[in-house]
Amino acid sequence: MNHHDEEFLAKAAAAKAKVKQVAPDQVDSDAENGSIVIDVREPEEYEVSQVSGAINISLSTITEEIQKVIPDKSTPIICYCNGGNRGSLAAVELQELGYTNVSSIEGGLKAYQSLTQESDQS
Repeated sequence: MNHHDEEFLAKAAAAKAKVKQVAPDQVDSDAENGSIVIDVREPEEYEVSQVSGAINISLSTITEEIQKVIPDKSTPIICYCNGGNRGSLAAVELQELGYTNVSSIEGGLKAYQSLTQESDQS
């Protein structure tokens, strides 16, 4: 279990204020309409579970890797992590690189999975 320190949480809160937060129930339709979903967790986390169709580019490498994967800076991008902190931080880094249509899943993968589990049970 990741345990984030206060400095990290403060940076994440500031990032969330700068980035559009996408509701978990909007992610699949946004992806169907052309948004690229990026899992910014580490590869070992991605291997366990992920949003269907997501590309794994960890937060630690996103500034180096993103232009190889998504060269068009107007491409809609949705970042996520487990709980929304790293996803928002990654989205801000992409904005600073000039990407203009970047968002983060509100509540991260946990919120997305709890929503999809609810719909599977109905």
